[in-house]
Amino acid sequence: MTTSLVKNFITCATMKEKEKNEIRRFSEAFKREKVTEIEEKRITVLQLSRIYEVSQTAIYKWIRKYSKYGGKRERMIVEKESESFRTYQLQRKVAELERLLGQKEVELSYLEKVIEVGNELLGDDLKKKYEPKS
Repeated sequence: MTTSLVKNFITCATMKEKEKNEIRRFSEAFKREKVTEIEEKRITVLQLSRIYEVSQTAIYKWIRKYSKYGGKRERMIVEKESESFRTYQLQRKVAELERLLGQKEVELSYLEKVIEVGNELLGDDLKKKYEPKS
């Protein structure tokens, strides 16, 4: 029984290996269509790569060859949706941290003013008197 399992496994592995080594050719029309979809942001390079099992490098070559920007000396930047979303998240986080920093600066200014008024009322230096000793 184990011998037949091993034979089946080897046969499947050999078939998959043959499928991997198969040379596939895509028509120019197909490549142009996919490049147009990328330019119109209907699909990303990564998605296209996974769907058709083509390397991203090959897709970027298609873009260079068939893009409407290809003949001109312009650079087309293909940005993945996740990158733009990550940038957006980081910008929001920076804005939130700047807001918190501003609040802390106002709070610190207020506390310094309270100490200053307390010094004037009591005629004593509260900062020196109650500062923790190191």
